[in-house]
Amino acid sequence: MDQKIVTCFMFSGQAEEAIRFYTSVFSPAEIEQMVHQENGMVLHATFLLKGQRLMAIDNSVEHHDFTPAMSLFVTCDTEEEIQHAFEQLSQSGKVLMPLDTYPFSKKFAWVEDRYGVSWQLSLGKE
Repeated sequence: MDQKIVTCFMFSGQAEEAIRFYTSVFSPAEIEQMVHQENGMVLHATFLLKGQRLMAIDNSVEHHDFTPAMSLFVTCDTEEEIQHAFEQLSQSGKVLMPLDTYPFSKKFAWVEDRYGVSWQLSLGKE
């Protein structure tokens, strides 16, 4: 069954860079397709992160900021995975909640990455 609702990111000229970054942070991950405009910006791209299909485009007309009110919640399988994701996503970004133990998760973090995308990382049951 195809995924009926897909999160779509609108970047201001950084879509390809962001997609390549995200697919290097999470595993399994793959870029399914990427179509460029004549100016090199991404017209349409789809990629998979841990089995979740996401889309991205570049908007050359107007800059839009992301907001932490909408975030991607990622359940990590191991301590190593959550540590790696936290380190990579928070680099040149902003830590909204540090990687720590919380009443709702034995290990959790909330970060805004260098592109302004908000990620909640939680360690699943090992």
